[in-house]
Amino acid sequence: MKHDPDVSEEAEQGFIDLLSQELKLKEAEAQENQRRVDMALLEAKKKSSQYQKEADKCNSGMDTCEEAREKAESALEAQKNLTAMWQHRAIQRGWKEPRVKLRAHV
Repeated sequence: MKHDPDVSEEAEQGFIDLLSQELKLKEAEAQENQRRVDMALLEAKKKSSQYQKEADKCNSGMDTCEEAREKAESALEAQKNLTAMWQHRAIQRGWKEPRVKLRAHV
């Protein structure tokens, strides 16, 4: 069998064309995969941002509640002190605490 350079060149060119097509397909596939990954990353960043905003709101609400609790605690303590002062003054002026009779509920 003789070696035909034209057939060899055609076969080689065909092989090169096939490899080029496969390479282009792989490149397109890689680009599509990268696009999907980029979209997923963008979506994850959006979700993360939303969750962070919700967490910030929650923390702010907790701070507000804690401040309100502290104010209420302070007001209660002030009221207890005021009540004790008035009770002490009343006792000094002869007031006696009424005795409360406990009734048994039948």
